[in-house]
Amino acid sequence: MIVVMNPGAQEKDINKITDKLKQMGYGVHLSTGENRTVIGVIGQRREEAAQAMEAMPEVEQVVFITRPFKLAGREFHPENTVISIGDQVTIGGVDLTVMAGPCAVENEEQLLQAAEAVKAGGAKILRAGAFKPRTSPYSFQGLEQEGLDFLNEVRTKTGLLIVTEVMDQFTVKEVAECADIIQVGARNMQNYYLLRELGKIRKPVLLKRGLSATIEEWLMAAEYILSGGNYEVILCERGIRTFEPYTRNTLDLSAVPLVKQLSHLPIIVDPSHGTGLAALVPAMSKAALAAGADGLMIEVHPNPQEALSDGPQSLTPGQFKDLTNELKGVALSVGKLI
Repeated sequence: MIVVMNPGAQEKDINKITDKLKQMGYGVHLSTGENRTVIGVIGQRREEAAQAMEAMPEVEQVVFITRPFKLAGREFHPENTVISIGDQVTIGGVDLTVMAGPCAVENEEQLLQAAEAVKAGGAKILRAGAFKPRTSPYSFQGLEQEGLDFLNEVRTKTGLLIVTEVMDQFTVKEVAECADIIQVGARNMQNYYLLRELGKIRKPVLLKRGLSATIEEWLMAAEYILSGGNYEVILCERGIRTFEPYTRNTLDLSAVPLVKQLSHLPIIVDPSHGTGLAALVPAMSKAALAAGADGLMIEVHPNPQEALSDGPQSLTPGQFKDLTNELKGVALSVGKLI
């Protein structure tokens, strides 16, 4: 349930209510807006608890949450979440965030070339995987710790922020030491042990939608991270598996405005994985912005024909720069800046 405090409630009033709720065995999460404070109450629904809250003079009303994703939902947190990373980037506000780079870290030279290219194209965040979950055990699996070391070196040289994927709960610490944003891939969206561990850290998490996940399942995965105390979650629509064989996945752009209705969390779109075809990335990037996405994740490789992973969906540096120039007009039309 949600406890809505009276307008102008003082800190002592809020503390009085939260203390009482904790005494009753509930967890509490505060959401402070411009005019009032909302207290999210986490725990089993009990009518007597709601009645006790309604009787408190400091409380305006008690509202029961109808969605299972309590912390991710707008009922608890009506205002958009905006995630700030240093002084460089905000995600979820008026700025359009572009994350770009190769699917995998292959070697230091390739990574530096890609980083310089995406920075020249306007990206502030470099995406590249040191750990690579692959369908085939014979495919390139990533450089692992060596790849993280290369990412650290390239960040120092270019000033770009880093988003890279974590594979399991055992490697969260080492990935967190490198990454400015920790990515949870589609295959790990429902790895609940990993999600619980990410709830303990205080670093943004990019949560990709699972291959066949419903929107509710996706938001419930975010709930695992939020319930652990990490409120900096970024959702990423990256396409879902359907019967259509012409594209790698079916990019569900309807998820963007729908998630915006249901959740306060920022949402970005990955048109590279969503289509699997570099030729479709520009059109779907523009469509994602028009649908209301807060950002894009785009694969860029210095030489896609030689990429060890996902070459067919990767843009060349020149194609990426052309795309970011084209996106400026679309971004302005929907109130975003790039």
